[in-house]
Amino acid sequence: MDEATLRSLLEALAVTPDNTALRLAVVRGLHGAGDARAADYVAPLPPAALSVADRAFVSGVLLRAGAPARALAFAEGPEPELLLARARALRAQGDQAGARAAYEAAVRANPTLEDRDLKAALAAPVRGPDAEDGGARTGPRLRVVSNDDTDQTEIERLLHPGQPAIGFADVGGLDDIKAQIEQRIILPFQKPSLFARFKKKAGGGILMYGPPGCGKTLLARATAGQCNATFFNIAIDDVLDMWIGESERKLHALFEKARAAAPAVMFFDEIEALAGKRQYTREATSSKLVSQFLSEMDGFVKNNAGVLILAASNVPWAIDPAFRRPGRFDRVLFVPPPDRAARAAILALLLAGRPVAGDIDAAALAARTSGFSGADLENLVDTAADRAISASLTAQAEVPIDHGHLIAALAEIRPTTIEWLTTARNYARYSNEGGQYDDVLEFLRRHGKP
Repeated sequence: MDEATLRSLLEALAVTPDNTALRLAVVRGLHGAGDARAADYVAPLPPAALSVADRAFVSGVLLRAGAPARALAFAEGPEPELLLARARALRAQGDQAGARAAYEAAVRANPTLEDRDLKAALAAPVRGPDAEDGGARTGPRLRVVSNDDTDQTEIERLLHPGQPAIGFADVGGLDDIKAQIEQRIILPFQKPSLFARFKKKAGGGILMYGPPGCGKTLLARATAGQCNATFFNIAIDDVLDMWIGESERKLHALFEKARAAAPAVMFFDEIEALAGKRQYTREATSSKLVSQFLSEMDGFVKNNAGVLILAASNVPWAIDPAFRRPGRFDRVLFVPPPDRAARAAILALLLAGRPVAGDIDAAALAARTSGFSGADLENLVDTAADRAISASLTAQAEVPIDHGHLIAALAEIRPTTIEWLTTARNYARYSNEGGQYDDVLEFLRRHGKP
């Protein structure tokens, strides 16, 4: 608003001071111009005569002018915009608990109103300077808002965030593989006495291979959850070290920690980085690490009872064949791309807990996503969620994910398993010693993949 228009509004308001619409226009004009007089013109405005948006605006003007009590009078009501204005006014008055409750109610009703800065300020602990002296101090009291309470436990949590335990119910599809794991892996943990009578012990090694993003890591976590065992997710950098002998020492320490925590599940992702074929390595240190790994799995003095070793790889043909003998990774499971029923189940799991419309047809989407991995389906749902979020921000109200969002996202997403299946087909046809890739050939035959 230019200065001449604002001057005209002020002159008109002087003639008709009871004109609510004109007074509100003056407040907006002064506020837009950064004029501190905006709050002075609010006084005669009756809150009940204003719309929800106007009341929230006037509350903000008064709050910026340093009048939180007056701002609170304009922020009464159950509407999300007023609840947010109320939260800001209560915080300015020092009522952290009331402000937090109002903010949470506002965001619950309308998630587009979320304010990260306000949320962080409301989450900060409020400490008084007299907390340490038993309240003996007299005189003015200073309220200090601080987030500077990070300790070593918090640092550990940030560096190694914990993951919630999951079970097979959280993994869509892969029913055949779940049944195999239940029979051959989980039951020995759950009924050790029965298996001991047959001289069978819990633990051992299982290698899962397949295209990226098809659920190998998720299956490992779910297996640990089903066994009610301690889960060790071992990253490559937890083992590899630049100093000679340190990688072997770290690997031994990890196995010792798992043995002490039995029943335990050790999971090695991208196992080929630690167990690659020795004849192809040019460094003696890599061969020593492979030998150490083999020794830890079934060495003469090792006792891995109660320790299950799970490994996952996208390139099983790169793993040293010594790991495939009985007693090591003697159980090999092919984790294929999900079939149509599994894709529908995965989509239902991915959409659960999100705001969704009632027109979503998971079965129809599953029919149009042949070759998609679980990660591809997650990307599809996330892309649809981005569209719904954009629509929500435009509408200033929550817009749920609908079938149209998913169809539009489907035009952007391509399956990522085709390249892997093409490579695996060549190994299965021409390097299938002992029938180790028969599962891949059977999958290709049934689904007609390249």
